[in-house]
Amino acid sequence: MNSNVKSAGVAHADAAAGFYRVAIVGAGSLKGKEVAEVLEQRNFPSSEIKLLDDDEALGQLEALKDEVTFIQSIRSEQFDHVDFTFFASDAECTRKNWKQVMTAGSAIVDLSYALEDEAGATVRAPWIERQLSRTITPELQPAPVVTAHPISVVLALLLLRINTVAPLRRAVATVFEPASEHGQKGMDELHEQTVNLLSFQQLPKNIFDVQVAFNLVARYGENSPSKLSSVSERIVKHFRAITEGQVPVPSMQILQAPIFHGHAVSLNVQFDGVADLAQISHALVGEHVSLIGTTEEAPSNVNAAGQSDMLVSVTPDAADTNSIWIWATSDNLRVAAATAVEAAESMAATRPKGKIQ
Repeated sequence: MNSNVKSAGVAHADAAAGFYRVAIVGAGSLKGKEVAEVLEQRNFPSSEIKLLDDDEALGQLEALKDEVTFIQSIRSEQFDHVDFTFFASDAECTRKNWKQVMTAGSAIVDLSYALEDEAGATVRAPWIERQLSRTITPELQPAPVVTAHPISVVLALLLLRINTVAPLRRAVATVFEPASEHGQKGMDELHEQTVNLLSFQQLPKNIFDVQVAFNLVARYGENSPSKLSSVSERIVKHFRAITEGQVPVPSMQILQAPIFHGHAVSLNVQFDGVADLAQISHALVGEHVSLIGTTEEAPSNVNAAGQSDMLVSVTPDAADTNSIWIWATSDNLRVAAATAVEAAESMAATRPKGKIQ
């Protein structure tokens, strides 16, 4: 075997004692790969990262910390002495495995939303916690943390900042959903539909049960395993959880867009008085928000890819001087992964490094 290829369960040779042990369940998924990348970019203090997934991804090679590792099967012994487990799998896999992870003593960060209704689980968004100057009390044995939906994070950060200079009366959002929110299978179906339409062949509809290529839809077909209405319900629920009633909950509609990656949001924000565009724009600028001027290339899901920042432009509402329009784009997978990793970083305060459980 090549010396640069290692088992995902073997610690790196140069890892110093006193670092955390990490597992990523669903490591072959789009979210799982993004979590691994963010862990590396943020220099999360890990001596070992186990890449775990179901049968479809077993044996798959992944780059990790300048080495190549194998994805291994999910087994209870894989979680022995693991400090943090990220569930980037589908919801069914999370529900199947999370209790054995808790029993093993690992902290859980859930990106699949499977645990959002479990007793004690908390929905978190560190970006919003900082905006609200909220201090999270660390727990020795923390309950599962569920990462807030990326659109909840985007809307919350924008509206909270605006509210510091101009109290909001109402906000209305149209959210354009990418295929990557359904993982690789959603991406593949959009691609196959696009190709088949151009060659006049039958469309695959296992994920969406409706044509999404070259199309915009407000609901999926009856046989789709997902519903867009469930997405909007989750966004609202998570928005309420992370903003703690500090700003009005926006009304919203979710549309499935014929795009592979990246969220886009058209947001109308209404005030009691005339909107001061310059003041509002100034309030928006800060961590994780890049304000794009009229002379620059407009925000798009393409140029937001790979960034933790959301790209934002602000324009007046021609029909109402008491409101403004915001166009915001963001990398849905990167926002979700950054939220998850930063939540783990805040939980690390109560976990001794190198702890033997």
